[in-house]
Amino acid sequence: MAYGVGDGFSVELIHRDSVKSPYHEPSLSVQVRVLAAARRSTARAAALALSYVGSGAVSEVVSRPFEYLMAVNVGTPPTRMFAIVDTASSLVWLNCKPQAAAAPPSFVFDPSSSSTFGRVSCNSDACHALRGASCDASSNCQYAYDYIDGTKSSGLLSIETFTFESVPGGCYGCRDNPNVLVPNVNFGCSTSTTNLSFVTDGVVGLSAGKGSLIAQLGATFGRRFSYCLPPYSSKNASSSLNFGARATVTEPGAAITPMIRPHGYAYYAVELESVRIGNATFQHLSNIIIDSGSTLTFLHKELLDPIVAELTRRIALPRVPSPEKLLPLCYRARGATGKYWFHKAVPDVTLQLAVFGQAVTLKPENAFAEVQEGTMCLAMAPVTDERPVATLGNIAQQNMHVGYDLDKGTVTIAPADCARSYNSPPVHG
Repeated sequence: MAYGVGDGFSVELIHRDSVKSPYHEPSLSVQVRVLAAARRSTARAAALALSYVGSGAVSEVVSRPFEYLMAVNVGTPPTRMFAIVDTASSLVWLNCKPQAAAAPPSFVFDPSSSSTFGRVSCNSDACHALRGASCDASSNCQYAYDYIDGTKSSGLLSIETFTFESVPGGCYGCRDNPNVLVPNVNFGCSTSTTNLSFVTDGVVGLSAGKGSLIAQLGATFGRRFSYCLPPYSSKNASSSLNFGARATVTEPGAAITPMIRPHGYAYYAVELESVRIGNATFQHLSNIIIDSGSTLTFLHKELLDPIVAELTRRIALPRVPSPEKLLPLCYRARGATGKYWFHKAVPDVTLQLAVFGQAVTLKPENAFAEVQEGTMCLAMAPVTDERPVATLGNIAQQNMHVGYDLDKGTVTIAPADCARSYNSPPVHG
C-alpha cells in the first residue's frame, strides 16, 4: 500500500552533470561533460558484456559509470539521499550507519533515528531471492553484493518507509499533489562499501529482478515505469521518472515492441531488425539493450560500418578527427550558423524494430553530439570483443518518452519534447 497517490507518481530524474546534482562541476563545459560521458559509456559497455557469466546466468553490472540520480527520503523522520538510478541492477541499497560518515555531498542513513526501520529475516522470501544472501547470528538476512569492477556493498537486508517527492510541485500532506509514502520497502542497509571509486548514497535498481524497486511497487502500481530525457544542451532542464499509470506513453507516433528477456537476462532489450537512412536499408537482426546509463549507442559492425559510410556520403561538410579516437565520424560545425547547417545536412537514422514492424527515428541530435567546441561526432561506437553487447544509449533516447511495462512485456518509445514535458522546480542556493 502506498499513501498520498492515485494514478501513480513521478519523481525528478537528475543527470549527474545537472546544476541540481550534488556532483555538478560548474567549471566544466557542456562539451567536456559529453566527452567524459562517452568515456564512461565505453566502461559501462564493457561491464554489461562481462555481466554475462556461466551458461546464461547474470552477475550485476558495474554501477560506477552512472548518469542519472533520484532523491529518496528514507525512514521516519525521513533522511534525504541521492541514489544512482540503474535499469541494469536489481537491488536497492543505501549507505547506513555504523558505516563511517560519508564525504560530502553524500549522506549516511542512521537506522536508530527512524521509528519505521526493521530487519528482514533470513528465512523470508525476500532474503531467499537475493543473490549472495546468508544468515547472521541473529537470523537476520545479510548480503554481500559484488559488481563486475570489484565494487562491493554489504550489510543487512532491511525494511523501511520510503517517501518519494512527487513532481512537479509535490509536498508533504498537501491535497493536490502529495508526496508518496511507500511503507515496507526492502533495501540493503549497506554498512560496508569497498573499491568504490565514486561518491554515492546508494543505488536504486530498476531491473526486472525480484528485489528491484519496480518489482516492489508492482502490487500497488503495476510493474511499469517510464522516463523522458531532455537534451544534454538543456543543462537546467530536469526530467521525470514515472511509475504506475503515469508511465503510460501517450504521445503520437509511438513504437511498441516486445521486451526481449532471455533466461537470466537482467536488462531491458528489444530486437533490432535493420537501420534505414533515406532509401538505403541495412539489415542485421540483433538484440539491443535500452540503457539510460550508457551515453553512446553501440552497434555491431555489420550495421555501424554501412551507417558511417552512408552518412559520410550524404553529409557534405568538413570532417575532423575524433577526440581521443573514441568515435567513428566527426565534423566541424562552428558557431550557431555552423551548427544550424550541420543539423540541416544530417539525415534521419531510422531503427526498424522486429516483430510489430514499428520504427524509432533518430533525429540529428539523437545521432550526433558536440564533444568539443565546434566538433560534432556520431554518438555511436562498434560492438567489440571487449564490448560484445549492442546498446541504445541515452543520447539516442533524448527527447523520447520511453516506457517499460513488465506486466505486458513491452517497451514503448515515442518522440517528445522532454524539456517542456516537465516543469522543473527552481534551483535554490
